[in-house]
Amino acid sequence: MTASEVTIGIYGIHDIATENYPVYVHDHSLVLFSQGELQKYLHLERLTRLKYDHRMPYKIYDIMQSAGLLNTESDIVFVDNTIGRAFISGHGNIRFEVDNSRLLQNDLEEGIVYWLDKHKTGYILNHELAHIYSMVPFCGWFIDNSLLIHFDGGASKGNYSVWLYRNGKISLIKYGWELHYLSALFNANAFIFGLTGDSRKTQNSVPGKFMGYAAYGTPDPKLEKWLIGHHFFTDTWKSKEPFYRAAKNELGIDIQHTDLHNPFIKDLAATIQHYFTQQFLQFIELLQNDIQADYLYYAGGSALSIVTNTSLTHSGLFAEVNIPPCPNDAGLSIGAAVAAEIRKGHTIKQVSPYCNNWGIEDYRIQYDKHTIHETAELLLQHKVIGICNGFAEAGPRALGNRSIIALANNKQLAKKVSITHKKREWYRPLAPMMLLKNLPFFSADMAKHHLSRFMLINYSIKKETYNEIEGGVHVDGSARIQTLEKNNENPFLFDLLEYLEYNHDIKAILNTSFNQKGEPIVHTIEDAYKAAINMKLDAVIVNGRLVMFT
Repeated sequence: MTASEVTIGIYGIHDIATENYPVYVHDHSLVLFSQGELQKYLHLERLTRLKYDHRMPYKIYDIMQSAGLLNTESDIVFVDNTIGRAFISGHGNIRFEVDNSRLLQNDLEEGIVYWLDKHKTGYILNHELAHIYSMVPFCGWFIDNSLLIHFDGGASKGNYSVWLYRNGKISLIKYGWELHYLSALFNANAFIFGLTGDSRKTQNSVPGKFMGYAAYGTPDPKLEKWLIGHHFFTDTWKSKEPFYRAAKNELGIDIQHTDLHNPFIKDLAATIQHYFTQQFLQFIELLQNDIQADYLYYAGGSALSIVTNTSLTHSGLFAEVNIPPCPNDAGLSIGAAVAAEIRKGHTIKQVSPYCNNWGIEDYRIQYDKHTIHETAELLLQHKVIGICNGFAEAGPRALGNRSIIALANNKQLAKKVSITHKKREWYRPLAPMMLLKNLPFFSADMAKHHLSRFMLINYSIKKETYNEIEGGVHVDGSARIQTLEKNNENPFLFDLLEYLEYNHDIKAILNTSFNQKGEPIVHTIEDAYKAAINMKLDAVIVNGRLVMFT
């Protein structure tokens, strides 16, 4: 490999159709590394304002040109997909081609890049391994005797892959499509799409919505057996009649439509979510019986299932479970660049989740105590505030730099934030945000608390402290808590939380993503103003400056 100062990682494989929404491929991204350090990162949807944007081939030339990177001497690394390994830009002046490997490789593969007016050597990293390497900047280099797993809807050679890091070497254990029946529950199941009311256009939002709704029911082994016997009604796209008929004839339940308030429908959803988690845990247990790894590093879109993550951490199978803030396809370009940087002999520097900085590299947060006090007073008045501070978060979770915040001790206020301001479904929860030291006050579940940095784990809330964060507690008594341990993780929010606690005995606030329904999380200050006005927020904080709207 060349020794260029810059490595550019690209995930931008063409989709299978030209619809203005992802049909198969989604979450294109672009990253720039130098000397082992992430310099610039772009989740395409944040810049273009098209959710799950899949149009990198048509955008890359203009993006690179506006960033002054077209003529930069660099090593180029692409990420593949199960539908292909070639990249061709909309203009046709950026191309990449590589042989199609019959087996999954455990390293970069060399190919040919045509970059504007010249040919050069380029590289590709398979989708599976890109997920694995995407963890390194956020979770650190793998600890010896670690199991490395990716699990998603589909990569290049399967929808899961298992690797082992032992004695300084990453070895491929197995991969394939055996787990596709699980991921297909959320990306190819007619019954679940019918429940969430989603179509092909909004399919990528289905798993998150369904997880929120499933908490309203109770898993039932009899229903699980019934669902398995009917293949989870995955073929009921045109009509739900087979489902209604089977429910009446076999279970004695007479329903004519999938009313989400119906206890039977709630229990079905809970049973499906439970089945997904238990089947995946059984898969992990079988691996552990043979491998006996000490640690788990886990990525891929399925790693966004908080219910499953919580079960993993509580299973006792590993001393530690690590998941990055961007385990979905948005992190693939990062994984590609990391693999190249490691091959060049560079140590990968750790970054915070706030690294989504393309086009806003000059954003800096400046605030004083007066701003903290004013913000706290607004919250105490039950105001709803948007935050657009510094760089945005990598991944789908808003962790305070692109968030909407409010008090957490008021159920009606939480409902107002979710339904009135954000126009979300009634069953979707909000998340409490707090200082890590206060976590034991609200929950006895202290195991693997580091995942709460990225809002990737659930906690059971103590009954005696429930009222203090009731707006962020879900119907099952759990909360998707985000924690801050040190001031330098997010100075503004740390100072705000500390001020609220010491002066008003408030130990947590609500946090939800700063975006309008159907749109990506805001990226620029202009995005923030527009969204805040449209959602009728009371105020917005932009790079530390408080701006009132009411």
